[in-house]
Amino acid sequence: MLFDKPIHDLTFDDVVAFCRRQVPEGKQLDYKYYLPKNKEKFAKVIASFANALGGTLIIGVNDDKNDKPRPPFTGIEYHEKMRNMIEDVIQTYIDPIVFVDVNICVSRDGKRMFVVINIPQSNLTPHLVGKLKRAYVRTGQSSRPEAIVHPTRLPWLLDHRKKSERLRHILYDKAESHFENYLKIKNVNAQERTAAVLSLQPLYPEEPLCDYRKLPALISACAPEEQETKLQAVQDGAALIDGGKDAHRMLEFNSYGLMLDKWLADQTVSFNGHETRAVDFEDVARHTAVFFRRAVCFFNKLAFGGPLYFRFKMSNTRALRARLGAHTATVLEDYLRMDGNYYADEISSRPEETLGRILQQAAWSLGLRAGDEEIRALVQKLLKEKE
Repeated sequence: MLFDKPIHDLTFDDVVAFCRRQVPEGKQLDYKYYLPKNKEKFAKVIASFANALGGTLIIGVNDDKNDKPRPPFTGIEYHEKMRNMIEDVIQTYIDPIVFVDVNICVSRDGKRMFVVINIPQSNLTPHLVGKLKRAYVRTGQSSRPEAIVHPTRLPWLLDHRKKSERLRHILYDKAESHFENYLKIKNVNAQERTAAVLSLQPLYPEEPLCDYRKLPALISACAPEEQETKLQAVQDGAALIDGGKDAHRMLEFNSYGLMLDKWLADQTVSFNGHETRAVDFEDVARHTAVFFRRAVCFFNKLAFGGPLYFRFKMSNTRALRARLGAHTATVLEDYLRMDGNYYADEISSRPEETLGRILQQAAWSLGLRAGDEEIRALVQKLLKEKE
């Protein structure tokens, strides 16, 4: 991971500490000592990140022949109009505009600063630079960090996004199949059961974001309470398996950035003298809150700041009894599915808003007409549970 906190929370001392770690420039990281006088060249760096995997640009840091930060780490002289200068470059030289996050990290005496710019992976590619309307992609090579995409090959960049979308579907389907295979191996008949799925993954996956052999350590850091859960290796990833009585669940982490949690969410209860399947919505909500907390940790450690594709799905829900507090309902839908795009920083900085929006829509789809205040109270309760 680059930083262990959201970009807007970074301080001058945080950047100094990061530089001391000697992380070299690469496909998602670049150092500049000053804002380049050649504004189009600076725009090229930003656009190349947006056209590829996204990345972070730190201004105020010299690099050595090995592309590592070179001390002393004192930043550059404070300039109150630096943010405006960066925005002017983007608006003037990049089409369509790239939306970036900028944090001016000022020293304690107010005289020096670092500028940290987070450039998300974009879904508006290709971003073209300058009067010649050239497209660039970040390569990570020290001798050629940005590569030009010839105008005749611009359809390639668009097609590359389509290939990423296909890869995203493949990774998702494969992870779901792992859970189905686990149930078959354990002779669990889940044909009439309600399965719930939560997933987050890069909107445009392209290549592994980490070595799959490092995933167990990442999982341990992001899900420390699962130490007693069995860890199962799968292709390009690893999964935590909970095989307790009626608690069948699999939480998978993939080196391409997929995180998928699937479990059997229903229970058999007595209703009007008959046994029926039911789901406690508060349990589903708690599962979602924990999933998001782990996801923020996971994507921070992968140093991935691009858009994430979110999916929440419940299968075989028709005639299911749903309950939330005093609210009960018989579900009419055959299945529930909600998709959306988020950023890890968005989930981290606005957890109440993000979680509340998802739970409100899910509750309504299950027939639970809970009010905004009830959902807000539930979200606040769940967020306090992690503290």
